[in-house]
Amino acid sequence: MGRCAPDVAFVWRAVLTLGLVLLYYCFSIGITFYNKWLTKSFHFPLFMTMLHLAVIFLFSALSRALAQCSSHRARVVLSWPDYLRRVAPTALATALDVGLSNWSFLYITVSLYTMTKSSAVLFILIFSLIFKLEELRAALVLVVLLIAGGLFMFTYKSTQFNIEGFALVLGASFIGGIRWTLTQMLLQKAELGLQNPIDTMFHLQPLMFLGLFPLFAVFEGLHLSTSEKIFRFQDTGLLLRVLGSLFLGGILAFGLGFSEFLLVSRTSSLTLSIAGIFKEVCTLLLAAHPLHIALKALHARGDGAPKPLKGLGSNPDLELLLRSSQPEDEDNEEEEYFVAQGQQ
Repeated sequence: MGRCAPDVAFVWRAVLTLGLVLLYYCFSIGITFYNKWLTKSFHFPLFMTMLHLAVIFLFSALSRALAQCSSHRARVVLSWPDYLRRVAPTALATALDVGLSNWSFLYITVSLYTMTKSSAVLFILIFSLIFKLEELRAALVLVVLLIAGGLFMFTYKSTQFNIEGFALVLGASFIGGIRWTLTQMLLQKAELGLQNPIDTMFHLQPLMFLGLFPLFAVFEGLHLSTSEKIFRFQDTGLLLRVLGSLFLGGILAFGLGFSEFLLVSRTSSLTLSIAGIFKEVCTLLLAAHPLHIALKALHARGDGAPKPLKGLGSNPDLELLLRSSQPEDEDNEEEEYFVAQGQQ
């Protein structure tokens, strides 16, 4: 009986971790394809990210209020010194990681994004060792290098390189290493009382919003203020569809943040990053699925009759078939997506 109890506890922890990983996969893969789809027709990724942050804060505040009403216990609220000293670095790193990642979708494909983002596990390992969250073990370093290197080789021959997008994702990966190391320290400090992911997201979002605002003001503020999709709209229905699409992304972002923070609080940032590597493989497989390609072809052709896909048997990057065979048609169709929707 003495042996049975530890075995049951181990199995329960393994099942719980697997469930958290699968929950993380659902939201992460979903928001990856959502961001890539939306940025083809809505070219304001920083504004999109800021709106997502506002939605996450709204949902977090609502969840805290409901939890407080049901339990009759006050939720944790950090003092300003603790908030600025402990939360601000994590919030700034998170804002830059998310913002740069979303920005990169303007320039690169899902494959190149996945290949470059796989380097995040290396940066997470480095910063985990620097902050002494992990012990330096040869086996751990070897596993991380083999996983990241294997994913890199898996996608190396199936990408179209773009220096701007590559630099944005690489920067996001580096900052992501800092982000998740600081996040683990934040979640696992009992004295702060931020073990609950909802409380963590509630405290992070305002500073993340403020951290992204200067970048938004410089790179997108003027263009967005003159865009007919938001501020100079002429079709109310079109505006509501755009805002609805952005709000849907905010819901996905809330679910992703909750699942990420929950996984890190129960395990570690390195566990999240290794799970993320296998998630990237799933993303690549979904991006290259024949059904996904067929749907892209139907979407690229307004008359519902897709053009023949050239080089189907020889092109190794299935997700780039439409771009290589009919680049002008796809760009025009994606650019006019919301306008076409508003005319129907």
